[in-house]
Amino acid sequence: MVSERGGAADRYWPRVIDRVLDQRMASSAAVLIEGPKACGKTETASQRAASVVRLDVDEDAHQAAQINPGLLLEGARPRLIDEWQLSPRVWDHVRRDADASGEAGQFLLTGSASPAAGARRHSGAGRIATVRMRPMTLHEVGASSDEVSLGDLFAGRDPAAASGRSDLREVLELVVAGGWPQQLRRADPRFVVDYLDQVVHVDINAVVGAAGRRVARRRDPKKVLSCIRSLARNVATAAGVRTIAADTGLSREAVTHYLDALERLMILEEQPAFNVHLRSSRNLRTTPHRHLVDPSLATAALQVDADGLLRDLNYTGLLFESLVVRDLRVLSQPLDTSLMYFHTDHYKIDIILQRPNGVWGAIEVKLGGEEPIEQGAASPLAAVSSINLERAGSPAFMALVTATGRYAYRRDDGVCVVPLSTLAP
Repeated sequence: MVSERGGAADRYWPRVIDRVLDQRMASSAAVLIEGPKACGKTETASQRAASVVRLDVDEDAHQAAQINPGLLLEGARPRLIDEWQLSPRVWDHVRRDADASGEAGQFLLTGSASPAAGARRHSGAGRIATVRMRPMTLHEVGASSDEVSLGDLFAGRDPAAASGRSDLREVLELVVAGGWPQQLRRADPRFVVDYLDQVVHVDINAVVGAAGRRVARRRDPKKVLSCIRSLARNVATAAGVRTIAADTGLSREAVTHYLDALERLMILEEQPAFNVHLRSSRNLRTTPHRHLVDPSLATAALQVDADGLLRDLNYTGLLFESLVVRDLRVLSQPLDTSLMYFHTDHYKIDIILQRPNGVWGAIEVKLGGEEPIEQGAASPLAAVSSINLERAGSPAFMALVTATGRYAYRRDDGVCVVPLSTLAP
């Protein structure tokens, strides 16, 4: 990945989550940062920590945690406990310390795998805030001109930009490289392939089952990879367990098992349906869309590069939609939004962003080009007309996010055209 930002390779690259994390630390005794491996959790948390203990590399600390997890809390505050899920009992000790101190910003915890539900025996509500972290966006890696603010779109302001990217291949190279911080420092064409290999051979077998116990039998790497490849082929769709089972030849039980493990590793995320009031009775789709946390995982699984994507633009359109979902999940975090989709038998909206107060925006995704832009703009207009706006409220904005195009602007019909490479929080 080639970034347009200058500076030393070992500098800290600011993240959108920084402002969210600072807010949570100011109001909560502890903050848990969850996200897939190698997305930058430890580095971001370390910027705010006065002391650090890393359970994934410090064997002495790991052994001490088995005897007395409270020992991990000893150190200057804020105290960072990295990969806390390797010693789940530490959760209760942090919670009790938070109760006793009553002070904000005492602990930071990071985790790259979700423990089983039973691992958190006592709720951390009101004491331990949770923040989700993902790979870097185009904005964060310096591949966006930052001329269009998502916050401004929600405020109803017209977008104005003239520095978007016009070369589709350039955008697809960013897709293939992914938003992994390590790629900024030393670009490695095999990084994502090796990352995926680690997932299917090592990480997947470290994930406990739903009951909180390690699986009795080792998960077959070939079957796991087969499942990931099916997810890659069906990215940004509502393909369910039945579809994936038919695509891979695996049993539905096995597919369900593997999907659960991939979600616990936080490399698979769901995009739920928008629960909205319709003007008339129609078949509202409710099956979640599935996305790999970074579209580079899909290209690595399918062994396709930017040139290959250029030869299959139908698939590339879905993959780019997944890239937009990745970026919008991150860019909208300061606004505390939920990200969904809307689809009936007759109408669809690729992405719905909704704020806690119910204010929402409708986003369609296209690669670019005059005809696709015309078609793309018509889609949210028609879909919104099917929604009971008296109950749901009118959308704060309707936008068409494109892969290419230099300019961002508002069309006469009210739909904003915004290249992804111009977006900022």
